[in-house]
Amino acid sequence: MRSFIFFLLTSLSLVAQSNFPYSVIVEPVSINNLPGLHSYAVGQHNGLWVFIGGRKDGIHARQPFNAFPQSDNNTDIYVVDPQNDSVWSASINVLPTSIREQLQSTNMNFYQDADTLYFLGGYAFSVTANNHITFPHLTSIQVSGLIDAVINGQSIVPYFKQMTNQNFAITGGQMGKIENTFIVVGGHRFDGRYNPMGNPSYTQTYTNQVRRFTIDNSGNQLSISNYSTNSDPVHLRRRDYNLIPQKLPAGDFGYTISAGVFQPQADLPYLYPVDINDTGYVPHTGFNQYLSHYHGAKVAMFDSANGINHTLFFGGISQYYPDANGQLIQDNNVPFVRTISLLSRFPDGRFEEYAMPDKMPGLQGASSEFIFNKTLPHHPSKIAMLNNINEDTILLGHIFGGIHAVSRNPFAQNQTNTTSADDNLYKVLLIKDQSSSVQKVDGTHAYTIRVYPNPAKTHIDVEANIPEHSNAHYFVSDLQGRIIVEGAKMLAPKETMRIDLPESLSSQRLILNVVFNDRYYTTHKIDLIR
Repeated sequence: MRSFIFFLLTSLSLVAQSNFPYSVIVEPVSINNLPGLHSYAVGQHNGLWVFIGGRKDGIHARQPFNAFPQSDNNTDIYVVDPQNDSVWSASINVLPTSIREQLQSTNMNFYQDADTLYFLGGYAFSVTANNHITFPHLTSIQVSGLIDAVINGQSIVPYFKQMTNQNFAITGGQMGKIENTFIVVGGHRFDGRYNPMGNPSYTQTYTNQVRRFTIDNSGNQLSISNYSTNSDPVHLRRRDYNLIPQKLPAGDFGYTISAGVFQPQADLPYLYPVDINDTGYVPHTGFNQYLSHYHGAKVAMFDSANGINHTLFFGGISQYYPDANGQLIQDNNVPFVRTISLLSRFPDGRFEEYAMPDKMPGLQGASSEFIFNKTLPHHPSKIAMLNNINEDTILLGHIFGGIHAVSRNPFAQNQTNTTSADDNLYKVLLIKDQSSSVQKVDGTHAYTIRVYPNPAKTHIDVEANIPEHSNAHYFVSDLQGRIIVEGAKMLAPKETMRIDLPESLSSQRLILNVVFNDRYYTTHKIDLIR
């Protein structure tokens, strides 16, 4: 990535915390024999937790021969009783080969549905393939039976089922469920050895999709049906992001993609969110989220009295962070941060973002998980229903694991060996506090475009309604997720650029996306008439 740091011209504003009347407290919890883990899957049953997969080293090395070594794969299943300070473990080496290889992967997609933890994809070295691969498997895990077996030293084999489908070869995406349909959002297929210079030691394909299907887990063999996709090579080109459950403006429950990497024209995070509903997706390019950009611990809440969604993000990795003086710092190396941030969505669809007064204890939180307190009133997708909670002090849940760093940019400085898998456990408390203050981050922007003619026949003209000279990168794509036209131009305020549309195209709906300065996106639908 490019090395570039500067201060924004404006400070963050200090405002009364009127729409989220809580202080956030992060407290360490001591449990003996917890492992250091990151990029793992977690399930829970009756207050007990189970950790599967992930890695026991820190952030991956820059050298291909040293990145993602098999020796640091997590090959144990851990069961934790947080109330009684107890940890049990069992080796996955007793499992069939294909299950054993997948369960030691990193950055898998997972989702717990009732007593079943679904484990999809993931990346690791496969002895069978004699290569690092993204696994094309969906594995179902009976959580309660597995936990009992690990605690009692019994066979864990009966609690796993697996099926293979190349559409499941995804790492770095996120899995969820809307009504009866499972979704896998974003991610990529990565096979081979990581290489920071793009040399041919690997192949990589972003899914650019939301993949939807139903699962039949009732018999001895897993099966799926009703498979469908939404494709978009710009808005859905996301990986290593946070997928947050939300009550959407229309009133139904869905999800929101928060940030993620990497933009198609720049090795930088996306900033704007994208909603995922029961049939499609909606990008919100008019708002930028500046304070949390990489997968890590987060928790969603809903204030039904005011119709407001709130999501807290804990540390992690971010292109921007507030300093001690209230300035927002941009670092295009995308450093580790201590920021605890709040993203709020109002009933009219408007977003606001805040930096909370408290911070994480250290540079940690990236690739950690939030273990939600299921004794709280909540939606099945793990949204805490705040208005159904009467206590002044609320245990939201716990943060476990992740990558711990001692400097902000160990990867850019080739100091990955200074990072480690975090073995810390924290409980997260909300304390009702009407007087608490936070720093508000202005995520709105003044970059828009006017597009004409529309419908179009041979070309479109794009007028840049922008406040300053800016680099404009544009993409014209179709509804099948293919980029038809791509280019870049430096534009002045009110300047117009012409984009010619290929003669080979037939009448159809096209999508135009223009990104200014790798930061401000705008999107328009174009009807091509031939």
